[in-house]
Amino acid sequence: MNCLGCRDLERVFQSRLIKYIETRSAAFYRVSTELAAKKQVDMERAKTDLQEHQSICPFTATVNLSQVRLDVTQFL
Repeated sequence: MNCLGCRDLERVFQSRLIKYIETRSAAFYRVSTELAAKKQVDMERAKTDLQEHQSICPFTATVNLSQVRLDVTQFL
């Protein structure tokens, strides 16, 4: 991944995912799910931001194009 935007958004998503998993695993989760719900929303927003960026990122498009070319050559 050569795009700084992709790297930053991936890092944010991974961080939010870890926080969400930690919150779900915490003992107080059984008492109040509100904090876990907020963490889940944060994680989903980060995931959406990453997906939206990747849909327009030229670096992601070139990686996908090269993978398609490899798949096509395998069938020749």
